[in-house]
Amino acid sequence: MKAAPEAVLAGAAPSFWWQEPGWRAAALSPLAALYGAVATYRLHHAPREKVALPVLCVGNFTVGGSGKTPVVAALAAAARVLGRSPGILSRGYGGSVTGPHLVASGDDAGRVGDEPLLLAASAPVAVSRDRAAGARLLEATGCDFLIMDDGFQSAQLHMDYALLGLDARHGVGNGRVLPAGPLRAPLARQMRFATAILLMGEGEAAAGVMRRAAQAARPVFRAAIRPRASLTGRRLLAFAGIGHPSKFFATAAEAGGSVVETRAFADHHVYSEAELAALAQDAEKAGLDLATTAKDAVRIGRARLEALMPGRVHVLDIGAVFAEEDAPRRIIEATLAAAGTRGS
Repeated sequence: MKAAPEAVLAGAAPSFWWQEPGWRAAALSPLAALYGAVATYRLHHAPREKVALPVLCVGNFTVGGSGKTPVVAALAAAARVLGRSPGILSRGYGGSVTGPHLVASGDDAGRVGDEPLLLAASAPVAVSRDRAAGARLLEATGCDFLIMDDGFQSAQLHMDYALLGLDARHGVGNGRVLPAGPLRAPLARQMRFATAILLMGEGEAAAGVMRRAAQAARPVFRAAIRPRASLTGRRLLAFAGIGHPSKFFATAAEAGGSVVETRAFADHHVYSEAELAALAQDAEKAGLDLATTAKDAVRIGRARLEALMPGRVHVLDIGAVFAEEDAPRRIIEATLAAAGTRGS
């Protein structure tokens, strides 16, 4: 099966997406118009199956990372505090499983994808291209609250609450739709189906979107990614294959590390033995330790990663911290309230 344009482009993230529109964006505008028209039709007309569980969707306006994975984990924790048994539904991007499949301890990233492996520490995770089938599997395992990791634009499931994340430093880039820009659908169309916006990090690039959110009476929550460990005293060669590698380099510095060298790879990058050996060789030559993300570590395998430079490889775990401490609880409660008023 041929990959969708979004899946192809998500790994590459062309630099012109994050600049003022130029000739590249203009040249791709006919394709963007077609992609945008299909995405708009899907948002407005695709049948959204209603499932028994309340559905909280955590998505993005754009391709590329906005810190969605730790947000999903934080919301799962909030749901448990409220006495719910959350389950997480994922498409399993990068994995071979089409589902429905419940992530188990023996799974690896090549089978289920890197994000489901990370999220499985927070709640049961079902990987399924068919979102409704995944929801039924989670219900059968005893879950009573569904957090859908992505899936906003696919319009397969009815969403009781749609929380769309946006990176404050990158915003929506040049404001164009794939492949001319990073938007998954025209911004105004996405805003119509969003319940609330989650602004991640610090920066002014999303100011225009925030004005639109205010005009559309959409609440805006704020959160940031914070390191869960210290790298103080470590001189690092930091590498990452995520949506915005520069965010990880900044987080490693925030954790106290001295980031001397960096290597950026495409999102969901699958590392070859030669690439890993080169990273270790470069670090050894410069007298540096290696540092990477938890997402990269599950793709590589922690044992395989540690073997590169025993005792000198650091996997930096992160968490999402909301500016308003009660925000996750309010989001969960609003989802439950909306689910209680909808028909079956």
